[in-house]
Amino acid sequence: MANPYTPPQPPARTAPKWARKRYVLPAIGFAFLIGIGAGAGSPEPKAATKAAASEARPTSTVTATATVTEPAEAKPAPTVTATKTKTVKVKVTVTAQPAVDNGSGGGGDDSSNGGSVYYQNCDAARAAGAAPVHRGEPGYAAHLDRDGDGIGCDT
Repeated sequence: MANPYTPPQPPARTAPKWARKRYVLPAIGFAFLIGIGAGAGSPEPKAATKAAASEARPTSTVTATATVTEPAEAKPAPTVTATKTKTVKVKVTVTAQPAVDNGSGGGGDDSSNGGSVYYQNCDAARAAGAAPVHRGEPGYAAHLDRDGDGIGCDT
């Protein structure tokens, strides 16, 4: 009785791989050489090549030359730049407000809104002469601080 747990045996080969290469590669090389010899064995008739070489045929060649001249360029007028200076005066009134004790014990420092001064954007803060605005100073707000480093309108 055969053991059911033994793996099946692979089928036997007829010839090893090296034996097949030994016959196939030389046969391909021999066929290649025969093909080269057959291609070189059909020369053209010599009389036709001599006749074609001895006939002189006239040929015509047409050459066209075009010359383009650029129109004279007008000299550009000198550039005039007019600059207007506008002076803006901003009056900011800062009033101190009493500290509100909200019971947190943190004192009256309200650094989240920066005090009672509000700047719409950095241009307004620069016009007021307050830029750069540091965290905790009046007028500081998060929308003025692009990179979040605590300095608003730094550049």
